[in-house]
Amino acid sequence: MTRIRTRLLVLHVLVLALLAALAVRLWQVQVVHGQEFVTRATETRTRVVIVPAVRGQILDSSGRPLVRNKTALVVSIDRTRLSRMQDGGLAVLRKLSAVLGRPVKDLQQRIRPCGPGVGKPCWTGSPYQAVPLDEKVDTREALQILERQEEFPGVTAEVNSVRQYPGGRAGAQMLGYLQPVTQAELEKREGLKASFSGVDLAGRDGLEYVYDDALRGKAGLRRVQVDRMGKPLGLVEQVTPVAGDHLVTSIDSRVQTVVEKALAKAMKSAPGADGGAGVVLDARTGRVVALASAPGYDPEIWAGGISARGYQWLMSEKSDKPLVSRAINGQFAPGSTFKVTSVTAMLRAGYPLNGTYSCPGSYMVGGRAFNNFRGIGLGSMNLHTALVKSCDTIFYRASYEQYLKDGGRTPKKKPKEIFANVARQFGFGAPTGIDLPGESGGRIPDRVWKKELWDQTSAVTCTRARKGYPEVKDRARAAFLKQLAVENCAEGFLLRPGDAANFSIGQGDVLVTPLQLARAYQALVSDGKVRSPRIGWAQVRPDGKVVKKIPVPVVGKLPLREKERLYIKNALSQVAADGTAAGAFAGFPMDKVRVGGKTGTAEVWGKKDTSWFASFAPTKKPQYVVVVMVSQGGMGGSTAAPAAREIYEGIYGIKREPAVPGGRLTTRLPRFAPDGTVAGG
Repeated sequence: MTRIRTRLLVLHVLVLALLAALAVRLWQVQVVHGQEFVTRATETRTRVVIVPAVRGQILDSSGRPLVRNKTALVVSIDRTRLSRMQDGGLAVLRKLSAVLGRPVKDLQQRIRPCGPGVGKPCWTGSPYQAVPLDEKVDTREALQILERQEEFPGVTAEVNSVRQYPGGRAGAQMLGYLQPVTQAELEKREGLKASFSGVDLAGRDGLEYVYDDALRGKAGLRRVQVDRMGKPLGLVEQVTPVAGDHLVTSIDSRVQTVVEKALAKAMKSAPGADGGAGVVLDARTGRVVALASAPGYDPEIWAGGISARGYQWLMSEKSDKPLVSRAINGQFAPGSTFKVTSVTAMLRAGYPLNGTYSCPGSYMVGGRAFNNFRGIGLGSMNLHTALVKSCDTIFYRASYEQYLKDGGRTPKKKPKEIFANVARQFGFGAPTGIDLPGESGGRIPDRVWKKELWDQTSAVTCTRARKGYPEVKDRARAAFLKQLAVENCAEGFLLRPGDAANFSIGQGDVLVTPLQLARAYQALVSDGKVRSPRIGWAQVRPDGKVVKKIPVPVVGKLPLREKERLYIKNALSQVAADGTAAGAFAGFPMDKVRVGGKTGTAEVWGKKDTSWFASFAPTKKPQYVVVVMVSQGGMGGSTAAPAAREIYEGIYGIKREPAVPGGRLTTRLPRFAPDGTVAGG
């Protein structure tokens, strides 16, 4: 009996001790740490889901989509969650590989973070962002993942909005592409981190990059109540996302197509051509109507992450680097198209507008003969005829005379350098400021530039002057290069007579971009004002309300009196009919549409000539400025001019349907219906 009582006593004590411990623990939970656990419980019961905004479209001047959105089933994977699995998520990737029909190695490469020594494909986005693996899955594949979610932890299959390019390759470099938001962007870009949806993409080039903030819109959110297993119980709060603005551009998609086809045909007609560009500007406003570069590429290659093979192709010499826009980044000697600046320089130097000038077959510059085209003398002529017939020796002489007035090899303290400074006033030697990223500025080689270049290269040049070029197998070329190095080592810092002569006809070290040349001709044939071209015309809300219009700023003025400007314009108006482009425009209905312009054939050492044609039409009241350039295309009159003719035929409907009915570009923004669609479209 005593033993039983003892056992009961021990049991009572034990129970009391447990109750006391429970009471203490309860006091700790409810009183000491009560607020902390309340907060944790609330956090566990509420989940915030950022809802991405629909990205705005990029439209042409009539509201036709250049870049639009389409819905697609996208399979994404949480790389962080996979990395926490014992096998690094290998089992999940194997199952996913079987569903998607893609090798495991390919999936592993796509989710690995980019970094030093890690080539494409790799993940450039934030580590907290789900990695899209496939944007073209069908419903059957998506259901296999969704119905067996326990076998695919960290994998989602959702309907998302992806970019679509109705024009295919047309204007790819101009439009740009999207890539995942990087961690650096999240840290640097104000407001982006707060609204980051986890699947956001950012513009990486072209208009997608420049107008990224407007196109992106504002993400919304859903605050959802969930149980401890994460199952949704109800919606606590919802903020609707604000769709991005549409970007209406001045591009006419029909003209863009015409330019792309004409440029492709020109490239094909010139064996060895390795690049080309076509620029069409509205002669009245300076807005861009079409901007083409060849070779091109399909921008959808970036969708869902670019493959290693695709990335290597875009960057390879074999493909001629299609990512580079020849229209704004390609820098080439302009040849005779540059003579409009030389005529202007002559006028500013005091040469008479209506004077008579000799055009011999060659002219001695600093003891060296500089020849006219094929060494043919054309007799005496005025400046009008000098442009129409493209006489070189008149400009050699004028430039050399001004070079000597500036002191020649021993320049004055403040040389006037009229030819170089006039070229700058035409907008050459600096970026145009177009609303595209990464534009090149070209080059105007004056005395300062020569000195700076020599400072940077003299050590290497002088070494080459001593050692030569033993690695060059062609002995004649090696000897030429060594002699050139000897001369540059000794006096490479000096602007030489030959430099001045070459400059006057757009040869030597002078470089321009096709867009710069088009901008200069637009100023010349319109009102003499130099503008910074624009592609963007207006930002428009999805409901059709115009947020803001994008003006074309005037950034300079040509150094020409109105009488002089019209004189040069009238001379150019004869080139296609009676001058160096007459062959290319033979049979063209000039009575219907009179085309003016200037051919250019620029020599390039070791390569074929660069073919140019800068033009405008109609000559009386220009609507269009068209510039075509084909690298290694040969003579301007044989490759670039025929391409320009084809562009005008396409625009005005000569022997075909017109791209622009009546030939007149629209001056009004497209009208939008309340639902955001283009009214009447």
